[in-house]
Amino acid sequence: MDLKNRVAIITGAASGIGKDIAVRLAARGGIPVIADLNLAAAEATAAELRTSGADAFAIAMDVANEEQVEKGVADTVARYGKVDILVSNAGIQIVHPFVDYPYADWKKLIAIHLDGAFLTTKACLKHMYAAKYGRVIYMGSVHSHEASKLKAAYVTAKHGLLGLSRVLAKEGAEYNVTANVVCPGFVRTPLVDKQIPEQAKQLGISEQDVVKTVMLKDTVDGEFTTTADVADAVLYFAASPSNALTGQSLVVSHGWYMQ
Repeated sequence: MDLKNRVAIITGAASGIGKDIAVRLAARGGIPVIADLNLAAAEATAAELRTSGADAFAIAMDVANEEQVEKGVADTVARYGKVDILVSNAGIQIVHPFVDYPYADWKKLIAIHLDGAFLTTKACLKHMYAAKYGRVIYMGSVHSHEASKLKAAYVTAKHGLLGLSRVLAKEGAEYNVTANVVCPGFVRTPLVDKQIPEQAKQLGISEQDVVKTVMLKDTVDGEFTTTADVADAVLYFAASPSNALTGQSLVVSHGWYMQ
């Protein structure tokens, strides 16, 4: 998995899954660009990586803001002369019953997950096409393939990433640009921790039962997926020397969903 000197913009990389991807990419010689809504946190992560001897760069980016996205990508190219890899990882979760789902919450979630993936991809592609090289990885979910109660917007967005990646796989092929989706199960991050009491309230069950009978019920071992599991899958796509792997999704879920 040789990623030496590959420049990778990773959105939502100041914490959680995105940060672990950045750390592991840097360990393999890559150059992570920490793109996050929280610039101070992004700069802290980049500084931490530089302390370990890696090259890393922080940029402020609201992925649903086209101007910020274009500026972040332009600043990256101005610094490094290229962008080889995009990991579209930024995301949020909002749960409500379908009948009560506020339209404003629907639009906010769709904007971050789908509009953000579209805008960051579009901004990176002009540079990838010019270089005749690019690896685009979208952070999907088991919910790219399955559905759960209370997650109308999230499930819709994650399904949409499959379509987006497949279109890019076809359009990007002549430019040596691949597109794939990594689909984790539940990862014990602050995003998931926030869902536990929310789902317990909506479903009328205990928080322990949310974990046992909702989140981990269909896994083969009752275990959460880890950030390391997800990062390894992302780097597998990012480092692939072949275009054979494109337009695909890789589920990392302890057997929750089996393709």
